[in-house]
Amino acid sequence: MSDRGPIKLNARNLEHLSPRVQVSTYDRRGVTGSLVHIGVGAFFRAHQAAYLDDLLEQSGSSEWGYCGIGLLPHDAGVRDALQSQDCLYTLLERSADGDRARVIGSVLDYLHAPQDPEAVLEKLASPHTRIVSLTITEGGYYVNKGTGEFNDKDPDILHDLEHPQAPRCSFGVLLESLDRRRRQGLEPFTLMSCDNLQHNGDLTRKMLLAFAECRDPALARWLAEHCAFPNSMVDRITPATTDEHRALLREAFDLEDAWPVVTESFTQWIIEDNFPGGRPAWETVGAQMTSDVLPYEKMKLRLLNASHQALCFIGMLLGYEFAHEAMQDARIRKLVKSMMDEEVTPLLATPAGIDLESYKASLITRFSNPNIRDQLSRIGSDGSAKIPGFVLPSVVEGLRQGTPVKRLCFTVAAWLRSLAGTDDSGRTISIVDPMADGLREHARSGWRDTDVMLGMRDIFNEELLSNTEFTNQLKRTLASFYDEGAEKTLADCTG
Repeated sequence: MSDRGPIKLNARNLEHLSPRVQVSTYDRRGVTGSLVHIGVGAFFRAHQAAYLDDLLEQSGSSEWGYCGIGLLPHDAGVRDALQSQDCLYTLLERSADGDRARVIGSVLDYLHAPQDPEAVLEKLASPHTRIVSLTITEGGYYVNKGTGEFNDKDPDILHDLEHPQAPRCSFGVLLESLDRRRRQGLEPFTLMSCDNLQHNGDLTRKMLLAFAECRDPALARWLAEHCAFPNSMVDRITPATTDEHRALLREAFDLEDAWPVVTESFTQWIIEDNFPGGRPAWETVGAQMTSDVLPYEKMKLRLLNASHQALCFIGMLLGYEFAHEAMQDARIRKLVKSMMDEEVTPLLATPAGIDLESYKASLITRFSNPNIRDQLSRIGSDGSAKIPGFVLPSVVEGLRQGTPVKRLCFTVAAWLRSLAGTDDSGRTISIVDPMADGLREHARSGWRDTDVMLGMRDIFNEELLSNTEFTNQLKRTLASFYDEGAEKTLADCTG
């Protein structure tokens, strides 16, 4: 660290930063905020915003820039951190080759809906806004996981139907702004989900149109005819920002950043090319534009995301804190590899240009990266959405096709066991989930009773519940977690 101490990140100080910090050369003042992103978390800042920063630096185009939007009260911390730094932040890529720090400037503004809801609606309804992207987590789409249909009984949805001009949830905000555009004679913006959901664009369309039908059938018809919902697949492991990361920037790069983001060097973005109102030239900075995202997203969700769930819940039950620690356990490593090879791969069609064996090997390497220090608690958050989204689809297909599902069922059972809230040694396992209260109640009343746990009909569908191979496998494994413990249950699963 220099004698003068770390330099506070803001536009005024960019020219004074250490030469070890990469700083873009484009003029942010001339960039137009034609892109809006809802859900400005670590992943968006490590992924989509970084791609756009590369594009602005490469082309000098001033047509595209991001305005970030936060809808939740606790997003006030995001607002304060970004606005204090002129919406600049540091992206720290960590790999075996070392650490690389760069300042990202593609986020030009940040609006906080609880502070100024009208400013958010005006921005979205503006004719200058052409694309709105989302990272609102897998649980933010109001899907009943058991039926796959829109959950019109959710309290947020009910509120926004009663108060359409004063919405508080993402879908309510989107519908009100789109309705304003319709009434002004404007075309809708293109709406792009960047969450880890199969057919994420199609799912967004289905759920939003179902909500619009409840609010105003004429609005639903207009959206169905005019609004584009491209599918996409996003991939970059990004842990939550910690004080350890902030300290690393201060000590290694002489940089004071209130909200840096740490990520791996690997990144991938597959995008369905469906943008009637135009789009950035993402393909010039590494994104792949395609007419069919499905093979890529299915590969990624079923291999990477499902394997993350596999290592995370058993890892927490065994007392590990980080993904790389869990992957150092030979039994967990074997669980992940054998699940990918024997249970998931037979269900996949290899996407064009992908070597599936190399891809799986790269996942093992990425999960094992000690520099990322990815928290198991982060990976395991929103399990009520991730287990149905990443793991259960392979269980369903495997049962239909007669392929093995033992390790997939083990993963589901490990999640159910984790809902008890402690591991075998009595250490606390946090349940970070929008359904946390209901999950805890099921765990308290059911514990090892599989029938009670499978009573969560918004997670387990009828096809699974009627399949005795699945229910018996789950019953045996969950009973083993309680009777024999996590160590013995894992050993029996991996042979």
